[in-house]
Amino acid sequence: MKRSIVPKNNRTGAPLRGRPVSASRTEMMELVLPQDANLLGNILGGRVMHLINIAGAIAAHRHCHLQVVTASVDHLDFLNPVRLGELIVLEAQVNRAFHTSIEVGVEVFSEDFVSGKRKHTTTAFLTYVAIDEDGNPRPVPPVIPKTHEERRRYREAGERREARLEAHAKNRK
Repeated sequence: MKRSIVPKNNRTGAPLRGRPVSASRTEMMELVLPQDANLLGNILGGRVMHLINIAGAIAAHRHCHLQVVTASVDHLDFLNPVRLGELIVLEAQVNRAFHTSIEVGVEVFSEDFVSGKRKHTTTAFLTYVAIDEDGNPRPVPPVIPKTHEERRRYREAGERREARLEAHAKNRK
């Protein structure tokens, strides 16, 4: 039987108020310059991963207003390249909050600098843990999904969490 845990403020003991997904939405944009590109003129995959982590951390921080650390990054596929001279656009939002962890979804697009046409290049799911000044995990506010899309992401985040926990338990044996 699963028990429901209502996150509480460590200082006051009062239940943490839920926050809408919209409070965490983050958009980052950068122009891909030569130092970001490989010999083929595409942005380096490591640079994309770095930007994904930053956008995700900002979204998680906007949700809980605490320092966060990266706990995991789910599967990552590069579907289309982002070329030198294009914009890389990252859209991040919190999908679900658990007791001290937060799942953030980040979608990455290339955008033609002249036409404005966007192409989806990558989607990633990251888990962050909120911490206090001593590095200890802190409870985070719940997410309030309002739209059909937000409820779908919320549900799927729970499924991904179960899979991560199962895999983690399997690896510990």
